[in-house]
Amino acid sequence: MWADPEGCCKLHIFQTYIFHNTSFVDTSSWATLEDIVFATLHKYTRDLCYLRPWVYPALPEVEWENLQNLFKIYLHNLILSLSSDASPYQILHPYVFQCTAGCDLYPNGSYTKFYRLAYNTDDFLSFDVDNKLWKRDQKSELAAQVERQFNTFIGFSETLQLLLNVTCIDHMKKFIEYGRADLERQELPVATVFARTPSPAQLLLVCRVTGFYPRSISVAWLRDGQEVPPGPATNTSAILPNADLTYQLRSVLAVAPHDGHSYACRVRHRSLGTRSLLIPWDSSKAALSVGITIAVLLATAAALAGAIWHCKRRR
Repeated sequence: MWADPEGCCKLHIFQTYIFHNTSFVDTSSWATLEDIVFATLHKYTRDLCYLRPWVYPALPEVEWENLQNLFKIYLHNLILSLSSDASPYQILHPYVFQCTAGCDLYPNGSYTKFYRLAYNTDDFLSFDVDNKLWKRDQKSELAAQVERQFNTFIGFSETLQLLLNVTCIDHMKKFIEYGRADLERQELPVATVFARTPSPAQLLLVCRVTGFYPRSISVAWLRDGQEVPPGPATNTSAILPNADLTYQLRSVLAVAPHDGHSYACRVRHRSLGTRSLLIPWDSSKAALSVGITIAVLLATAAALAGAIWHCKRRR
């Protein structure tokens, strides 16, 4: 089964505000095109930092200057407003607000846009872009107060609507054009199969797949050439990032030792084209592994029995 659907392109912005006390707020902001982090705001100066070589050339210099000024004003006013709204409710510090905003563009030209605010990881407030309305996502008094306050910011809501409806899509198309090499980069997966023996009666076959890009991948187990359906015997991890901008995952299949079947891990990925990567499991290794496990258990039992016998003789 494929890990995630393909088809749309995403330009998202993530922001975190940690209110340590009434005078100090720790902020972090970053922007992603698909899974590529391409820009951040400097922690203290709040200047834009471009993380990929194609980012700055994608837009005119004056456009970057406008965005820079807009972000600084936005952050200043948002932090000030959230702090003043929270003050009457005597909320204990530290508390955290998180913002996610952006747009998703689909192959047929349609798109979606959003702006969501979370408070201490819970959904808090969202912006109805088409109607320029703020709507609370929880029933707390603080959410009601922020909803009322934000709905009085007519100019801010109009600017945000324009940014999400027009600017986001326009900029995304430019970033896709200039960053195509990054977006279309393909790295081949490397897969290995090994076994673990939690007990003499059970064998865990592990298929480790790493080094692949893009993120979407299909990993399945084959028993005698037939795909093993998902069930209690199979367990596949989440897809995790590597430090080199590739991904990894593990898939585990529980089997009985010496069950007479042959097993293989099958990997499908865009970088492989129509081919599949097939890594068979060598059952002779399983026999050796189980034999070693049994030998260790027997040796431990013998040593324990000897120790007990020796203690009894000393008495």
